[in-house]
Amino acid sequence: MFGMEDRAPSDGTAASILHADLDAFYVSVERLKRPDLVGKPVAVGGGVIVSASYEARAYGVNAPMGIRQARELCPRLIVVGGSFEDYIELSDRVFEICRTYTPFIEQISIDEAFLDVAGAGHLFGPAPTIAASIRADVQAETGLPISIGIARTKFLAKVASQAAKPDGLLVVDPAHELEFLHPLPVRAIWGVGVKTAELLKEMGIDTVAELAAAKPGWLESRLGPAAGAHLHDLAWNRDRRHVERHRGAGSVGAQRAFGGDVKDRAKHRAILMAIADRVGSRLRKKQRAGRTITARVRFNDLQSVTRSTTLRAPVASTEALYRVADHLVETALAEASEGRGLSLLGISVSKLVHSPHLQLELPLLDRRTVRADVEDVWRSGSAAALARDRLDEAIDELRSKFGKSAVAAASALGSGRSLVPDQFGDLAIPVAERRTE
Repeated sequence: MFGMEDRAPSDGTAASILHADLDAFYVSVERLKRPDLVGKPVAVGGGVIVSASYEARAYGVNAPMGIRQARELCPRLIVVGGSFEDYIELSDRVFEICRTYTPFIEQISIDEAFLDVAGAGHLFGPAPTIAASIRADVQAETGLPISIGIARTKFLAKVASQAAKPDGLLVVDPAHELEFLHPLPVRAIWGVGVKTAELLKEMGIDTVAELAAAKPGWLESRLGPAAGAHLHDLAWNRDRRHVERHRGAGSVGAQRAFGGDVKDRAKHRAILMAIADRVGSRLRKKQRAGRTITARVRFNDLQSVTRSTTLRAPVASTEALYRVADHLVETALAEASEGRGLSLLGISVSKLVHSPHLQLELPLLDRRTVRADVEDVWRSGSAAALARDRLDEAIDELRSKFGKSAVAAASALGSGRSLVPDQFGDLAIPVAERRTE
C-alpha cells in the first residue's frame, strides 16, 4: 500500500496526466542498430510475433500472430530476434528522462508509463509543453519515437496516446472530452478485448457513445455487475484512479506466452511448473520469499485476468509456488474461461521478506477455500517442506555449476519450447515485478 506521498497531486480538473508510450518499441530498438530496416515491414519475435512495425501492420500483421500467418499477409516481412538487454537499458533511459520532469511516474510495462505533471508547471510549463519536451529529449538522447496522450484521467490519457500514434502528441481538453471519446469504437476503451467487443456488437453497441447511452442495469445483466458498471463509467470518462509511483522492488515474477489456443490442463500445469521453477530460483538467489502469489492468465482472445492469494507464511519453494498458482489458475478458468483456451500464463510473488527460516508448521491457505492437496501436501516447517527446500537448494547448486539447463523437474519437461522467448514474457510484466533491488 502506498502512502499519500506516493500519490500524484492532480485534483482531477485539469489535463495533467500523461500517458507516454514508446512506438513499436522492440522494432524501434532493432532499427537503431540496423538503419537499413527503417521504412520496411519488420517484426520481432520467434515462432510468434511480439512487435510489428507500422509498415507491417498495414498488411494486417500484429502481435501475437504466428510467423507463418504473418508471412502470408506480408511476403516481404523481415523477422528479427530480440535484444533483451538493449530493451531494458533503453527503457530505463527513457523513463529516467521522464523522472527529470516529475517524480509521479507509474510505469506499467517496459514501454509505457503514466505521469502526473500537475505539480511541475511552475518549473517546466503547462502539460503540453512538458510532453513536447519529453518527446524531444527522448528522441535526442535515445533516437526512439514516443507518443504521448494528455488528459484529465488515466483512462483518457491512454486513449489519447493511442490516437496520437505513431510518434505524436494529443491533448484532450477537459471541456471537450466526450466530443473526443464518444465517436470512437468500443475497442478504443482500455480493457475491451475481442470477446467483449463481439458481445457488445451483438448488443447493438459499436461506439463509445452507444455504450454511454445504454442503461447500466442492462449492461450489468449482459456483461456482469463489475464489468458492466466499469465500462459504463469509462464511457463517461469516470476514472478516479491516481498515478501511483512505485516505491521500489516489491515482487518477483515471470510469465510465458505460448501462442495458440491451449485448453489442455496437463499442458497448463507443465508450463506453470516451468514458470514456478524460474520464479523460485530467482527468489532463492536473492534470498527472498513472499507471501502473496499472483497467477496471470491470458485467454486466446487476449483478455487477461489475475487471481491472487496471500499465504500465512512466506515461501520460495518451487513446489509451493506451483501448487498455489495452479489452484489460482483453476479458479480463474472456472470463473472466466467460457470455453476459451489460454495463450499466456504467469506467476508473481510479492510481500517479500529476506531469508526466512521458518520453523513453525503453519497452514498456508484457508482450508475452507482450497483443494486439499494444495494445503496439505506441504506446510511451512513440515518434514515434506524441509525436504523440498533441500531439493531446491541442491538443484540451485547444480545449476550454478553446470548451467540453468543442467536439471529440471520432470513435469516441467512437458511444457515444450515457448514460441515466444521467455525473456519477452518477462519484459511484459509490470516493472515493479521485474526488480527486487
